[in-house]
Amino acid sequence: MEFDVALKPLDLAVIALYVVALLSLGFWISFRRGHTKDIFLAGRSLGWANAGLSMWGTNITPTSMIAVSGAAYSTGLLTSNFALLAWPFLMLLGMVFVPHYLNTRISTMPEFMSRRYDESCRMFLSFYTILATVVVWLGATLYTGGVLVDQLFDRCSFVGGVLALCAIATSFTIAGGLTAVVITDSFQCILMVGASFALAAIGFTKIGGFSNLVEAVPPHFWDLFQSGKGCQYPWYALLLGYPILGIWFWSTDQTIVQRVLGARDIRQGQLAALFVAYMKIVDPVIFWIPGILCFALHRNLASPDRAYVTMVTTYLPTGMVGLIVAVLIAAVISTVDSGLNSLSTVFTLDIYRKLFRPSASEHEIRRVGRIVTVGAAVIGFAFALVLKKIEGTLFFKLQSLIGFTAPPMAAVFFIGVFWKRATAPAALSTMILGTLGSIVVGVSYYSGYPGFIHWPQYEGFFLIIAFAMFVLLCLFMVVVSLITPAPAPEKALPSLRETYRDKTHRTKTTWLLWAILAAIMAAIYIIFN
Repeated sequence: MEFDVALKPLDLAVIALYVVALLSLGFWISFRRGHTKDIFLAGRSLGWANAGLSMWGTNITPTSMIAVSGAAYSTGLLTSNFALLAWPFLMLLGMVFVPHYLNTRISTMPEFMSRRYDESCRMFLSFYTILATVVVWLGATLYTGGVLVDQLFDRCSFVGGVLALCAIATSFTIAGGLTAVVITDSFQCILMVGASFALAAIGFTKIGGFSNLVEAVPPHFWDLFQSGKGCQYPWYALLLGYPILGIWFWSTDQTIVQRVLGARDIRQGQLAALFVAYMKIVDPVIFWIPGILCFALHRNLASPDRAYVTMVTTYLPTGMVGLIVAVLIAAVISTVDSGLNSLSTVFTLDIYRKLFRPSASEHEIRRVGRIVTVGAAVIGFAFALVLKKIEGTLFFKLQSLIGFTAPPMAAVFFIGVFWKRATAPAALSTMILGTLGSIVVGVSYYSGYPGFIHWPQYEGFFLIIAFAMFVLLCLFMVVVSLITPAPAPEKALPSLRETYRDKTHRTKTTWLLWAILAAIMAAIYIIFN
């Protein structure tokens, strides 16, 4: 089944109004905020609501609206594990990493590596962070945005759509820095949630309620854990591999963590992580359910990736279609602007200032950061074109990229925070070995070369690869640490008990809220299995 997209003048007007409002907000902020900390960390003034909404908005990429709905169209709730299993790693971020990050007053993840290990580790992670940001945050998101625009606008090609989205995101990231990004992210979050809830509600109305939906789809669509022949993401792959992705993505990735680094204190950073964890309960309702509804109503789509747009263009009235399209554009822009800002932060503070201009003025740093933002956008655009040539569903492409990016940094951060004996030579050698291994294995996995390697034919196998690489890298790092001199006392991070001994923030209420969330998640998994 194919469908024709015919956006009415009112829809186009809504889209144009949204873009103008977004640009106006970004440029207005740029005239009110001007110094370096505002560009990179918003002056460390963010409350939990803005930081949390920005984190969640950054995570709500087109994956959540197009790729995720496509995955739900094919497998039901199975892939919603990628949202529901996030909470333990958000707790790890809030209750373990945030106190260390904010107590040391770092601005970037590479700076944390310098405090924990040495400058060589910092420099390597700086370049790795830039590479990961270009691949995961810029290229992959722009690719998905190009797919979206290509589906929606007959007169706009994939390349043209990517260029337009890239230009919009770059413009106000340059203008306002992190403050502009966070405020516009928060604005977009509200819009995305409201519009997606409306789409789910209309879909339920069309099919006649939840009971009719249950009867209209296969029973396994409601099982969170599945296995057996034909299952693309078996339960053991999820339980082994997702933690590796979760540690890197939620606890150590610059683009996500930068929001809590901008929090005004530890408590606000912890509450931001807690807020995002609770919001992950909402994700399946507004992103996976529309895909399941589409399967019940339209079983013969040419591609599962068309599920979300099919629902939008078939069932929403004129004007509302324009609003949903604006929401989808917001999802692309929200993620791209966050990636651009994070990449600019790492390059200017960890590479340019350290290697080339230690005495650079604030004005120079701000100017270089904006030039780098433009350069990163160009590279991200080029990588989006490369992704177009890789076969597979949208959901698989985006999640597997994270799967091959996560193991080296997840191992180094995890061992470094929980084991004082970890050494700088061990960390550096683990990052180098892990990066080379990830590139080689990833290229082989996507290309099928060499031909004598026969990868298992289910999408989620990359999770098994991520787990195996993480375990091997952790073992390697432990062995190298034991045969190299112990780190200086000032390089070892304090234990959690020592960190929490400083009673500048209260945690009893926060821990109670985490316990309530754990009970809610346990109930969800009992009900939907």
